[in-house]
Amino acid sequence: MRVKATPSPGLDPYAAADAAAARLRELTGAPSHDVALVMGSGWLPAVDALAADVLGADALGADALRAADREFPVTELPGFPPPAVAGHAGKVRSMRIGDKRALIFLGRIHLYEGHGVAAVVHGVRTAVAAGCKTVVLTNGCGGLHPAFRPGAAVLISDHINMTATSPIVGANFVDLTDLYSPRLRALCKEIDPSLAEGVYVQLPGPHYETPAEIGMARAIGGNLVGMSTTLEAIAAREAGAEVLGISLVTNLAAGMTGAPLSHQEVLETGRNCAARMGTLLAHVLARL
Repeated sequence: MRVKATPSPGLDPYAAADAAAARLRELTGAPSHDVALVMGSGWLPAVDALAADVLGADALGADALRAADREFPVTELPGFPPPAVAGHAGKVRSMRIGDKRALIFLGRIHLYEGHGVAAVVHGVRTAVAAGCKTVVLTNGCGGLHPAFRPGAAVLISDHINMTATSPIVGANFVDLTDLYSPRLRALCKEIDPSLAEGVYVQLPGPHYETPAEIGMARAIGGNLVGMSTTLEAIAAREAGAEVLGISLVTNLAAGMTGAPLSHQEVLETGRNCAARMGTLLAHVLARL
């Protein structure tokens, strides 16, 4: 049970999520949703591949988009700022997958955008307020383990939050021991036994890490590094949702190859892996 601590009148982030969920029901006509997906950097092409897989279609584009019952800018919901990062479309898609209704955020708000922690986790809080019992968080990340090459999908088994903040308001002590659901990770491995697991490290960004910082992340047990996910996972757990995290390794982290890092590399890897990631998500969602 979450504790609704309010720092000051009109700033209750939980009430803001309830208001956004009410507006979502108006826009979609769906009384509730079952599962939420937050699509990270490089994952947007996988959404159309997911829709194509649901349709049984071979081609992406218009046919795939017809699988979406509703799609609209996220700014149609109260409390969501417009997107500011390439590869994050700033839209919400509501679609049926089997006997479940999925709420798909095509992009996310990052801490480095300056809107505050509440804005970063507003999407997952809205999703749970709309009925979602499961939250799937995806991201594009740097690989710290030599076996995690670009294009690999890795299940998040745990995380290290190096943002020096938390989305929880007030003295609400939330247990994170099994934050990333062992049940859902086992389900994913039934679908694809080749999936590895790793510990995700979030740093605040927006700059990429230095080789020394990557060395530190590896020394404290990190296998993956990025600028998202951990705060959303904490907020989802606080709200009572089961959490699945999947990272797409888009590059080897700073200092591992000597090559410079770029956001374009992240997006390109996502395009190259779209069909495989979309099929994985379709199979996972069908079995939740």
